[in-house]
Amino acid sequence: MKLSPLSTRGLSRAQWLALVPVALIFGPLLPGLFWALAPALDAAAWRDLWFDPQWPQALRATLLSAALGSALALGMTLLLASWHYPGTLWRTLQRRLPLLLALPHAAFAVGLFFLLAPSGWLARGVAQLVGWVSPPDWITVQDPYGLSLALALAIKESWFLLWVLAALLGEQQVSRQMVVARTLGYSRAQAWRLILWPQLLPRLGWPLAAVLAYGLSVVDMAIILGPNTPPTLAVLVWRWLTDPDAALQARGAAASLVLLALLLLAAALARGLWHWRQRRRSDPDGLRQATAAWQGFKLHVPLFLTGYAVLAVLLLWSLAETWFFPALWPDSLSWQSWRTADWAPFWTTLWLAAAVSLLCLPAALIWLEWGPQRLNAALYLPLIVPAMPLVAAQYAALLNLRLDGTVVGLVWSHLLWVLPYMVLTLVGAYRAFDARLLVSARALGCTRLQACLRVKWPLLVCPILATFAVGFAVSVAQYLPTLFAGGGRFVTVTTEAVALSAGGNRRVLAVQSLLQIVLPLAAFVLAALIPNWLARHRKGLR
Repeated sequence: MKLSPLSTRGLSRAQWLALVPVALIFGPLLPGLFWALAPALDAAAWRDLWFDPQWPQALRATLLSAALGSALALGMTLLLASWHYPGTLWRTLQRRLPLLLALPHAAFAVGLFFLLAPSGWLARGVAQLVGWVSPPDWITVQDPYGLSLALALAIKESWFLLWVLAALLGEQQVSRQMVVARTLGYSRAQAWRLILWPQLLPRLGWPLAAVLAYGLSVVDMAIILGPNTPPTLAVLVWRWLTDPDAALQARGAAASLVLLALLLLAAALARGLWHWRQRRRSDPDGLRQATAAWQGFKLHVPLFLTGYAVLAVLLLWSLAETWFFPALWPDSLSWQSWRTADWAPFWTTLWLAAAVSLLCLPAALIWLEWGPQRLNAALYLPLIVPAMPLVAAQYAALLNLRLDGTVVGLVWSHLLWVLPYMVLTLVGAYRAFDARLLVSARALGCTRLQACLRVKWPLLVCPILATFAVGFAVSVAQYLPTLFAGGGRFVTVTTEAVALSAGGNRRVLAVQSLLQIVLPLAAFVLAALIPNWLARHRKGLR
């Protein structure tokens, strides 16, 4: 059996070939970072940033919303897992997660705005009880401290952390340890506190860093739910970077570095706190404790009901003809908003997400099969670094290459964010694949590529299609790359929904938000149905 030659030093030829598509995606980013952030080297930019009157409040809102949102998301994840794993309720949570994960961030923020606003659905429900005839004079959204934004981030990112944790808990070693601990008489809470969490929390470090990085640099959700005067720091950076004034662009570059520094500082503090906690951690004393009664609290009910309520209120607003406060339901329903809807953003989003996913899928497969896996951490950097510096670098690279506002530039701007998610989604299934099947195919005379095409990838069709759906959903949700790289020439459902949230018609906004949800949801449904159709005559592959 002739195996692929491996170099004892450096990378093999196959590994170098696997690096080519990754280099095409990440390569222009390096000079782009220099072009975008070089103005921040001027001391005047930092002086202007420090004395900007919006700077202190914008920084405070960013820190509060990102830190509080990330902490609440982690706390809800820990509580749900500690209370319900293992058990039927945990399996129910796993089945419901894909639908909620398909909700794009901007669409979720719009739906939450419809729920929490002073004239929103929740206020209308209270009005039926207390007799309000006009909306209360409360600041429930777009508050100056970013609390509504923190709540939205906490709910949305808790679904992501639950999805990551479910994958970790699916490993046999973890499940066996829980069984052994419960057999020895330890309560569920003790098993988690003494055995599972010390092992799982370090593995949740990178996903939690991604959650914090997103909270620091989120723009679309911040425009919809965050404060306006001044906005969060990420929105402020976005405005400065897109301003024609060179001094404001330099100030935006300096603020981008501040976002990166905040993430690094938070990571260092978290790492130091964890090491301090581990040094003070005592060995188990062997005492068994009864399960506390409060562990029966069903935290998942409000968490998942929020997602369903978001979908319901968006659907009602898209069908409402007239709906005045304090009515709980629209006076009448009509398809008029759907018949007169602008479908151009929908078709733009469809072809863009499809093209990006189709380009990234073979790149992810080639990387996982032949690429140097020790470089995976570098591939995940766009997920754990605040997006603003990277988007600015992309825009600077496109400007210098004269590709801004073109289809090529737009597609490339999405590849940087989609590829890491696709690799991250597929890497678990790839590692779990039985390597003996590939060895058998090679022994029968197949080349490595033939063995993948005939044996490995057909057997991995379910995770491959799920990966495609994830990449499709990530592309649909992209806001900043579309704005910067598209140059205003390409309008997607995400950019349209955020633009309408500034004061557009609620019915039109609801339609565009639902279209933003329909696209990734359809991708996930197809990813679930196609494997069943392909395996209709092969029961063992279902």
